[in-house]
Amino acid sequence: MGIFSFLTKEIAMDLGTSNTVIIHNDKVVVDEPSIVAIDRQAGKIIAVGKKAMMMHGKTHENIKTIRPLRDGVIADFQAAEFMIREMIKMISPKKSLFPPSLKMVVCIPSGITEVEERAVRDSAEQAGAKEVRLIHEPMAAAIGIGIDVLEPIGNMVIDIGGGTSEIAVIALGGIVCNKSIRVAGDEFNDDIEEYMRKQHNIHIGERTAERIKIEVGAALSEIDNPPPDYAVHGRDMLTGIPKEIMVNYAEIAHALDKSISKIEAAVLNALEMTPPELSADIFRTGIYLAGGGSMLRGLDKRISLKTKLQTHIAEDPLRAVARGTGIALKNFDKFTFLIK
Repeated sequence: MGIFSFLTKEIAMDLGTSNTVIIHNDKVVVDEPSIVAIDRQAGKIIAVGKKAMMMHGKTHENIKTIRPLRDGVIADFQAAEFMIREMIKMISPKKSLFPPSLKMVVCIPSGITEVEERAVRDSAEQAGAKEVRLIHEPMAAAIGIGIDVLEPIGNMVIDIGGGTSEIAVIALGGIVCNKSIRVAGDEFNDDIEEYMRKQHNIHIGERTAERIKIEVGAALSEIDNPPPDYAVHGRDMLTGIPKEIMVNYAEIAHALDKSISKIEAAVLNALEMTPPELSADIFRTGIYLAGGGSMLRGLDKRISLKTKLQTHIAEDPLRAVARGTGIALKNFDKFTFLIK
């Protein structure tokens, strides 16, 4: 530790489409939805994270809520910069005389372009980071799960987040082959909204769809320990009057079937691209699931049936990527990379 070490703050950030998690000193210090609320007239940020999420879908014309990330990449540069800056402030709300210089590791999807990588780096630098390194999501997930990624053994990791599903085979500290598809939690929500409109003539919002997915979401129409039916409130599309209907997990499994099939196809595609020696390893080690999407009831079983391989869900899958990013921060040069 140098004499000026207190002037450098090291943080690891999992910049997700749905949630942003920040780790500082091995602790999760920020875990907030990736959303900001802006006052249109003043052009000022009113709220970030949970407070902004409470406003989502309920705003009048002077306030708009923005989700700065879409499909795992920055869609609104200015809003992303605001959001990163505000979330960094949440780490230590006290103002210091000398603001510390930030050393950051930011987690990004493996399938994004160089331009999109630069947008992440530039946003972090605009928010005050002096040194920014990036790490790919499947690599961070593997480290967070507890896999020894430096060993010459192949491991397959599937990280289903909010915007993207990342499927990668990892060995010797690198990604051997990967498949990144933009089908994940957000797509599941859209499927649920569409199903409610078509089957029940009820119009629901994004937050309600998310709630349904958490309460009764499933990947199979027959699962052990099924959840109880869930009461959904929305607007009747014929009369325009608010109403309540009951939905069960089997209906939601049917609604999500098409999107889950796309994830299955991507997994099979990644397995086809895997070198034979690593395929032999994967047969022994199985497949590891991480990310919020992996918590969908019966998803591990469904992937296992499709691939005939053992499927394990990570412990605390929501934060596996963030944990891995935190470990990568400590091994700054080993797992992370710079972009020119």
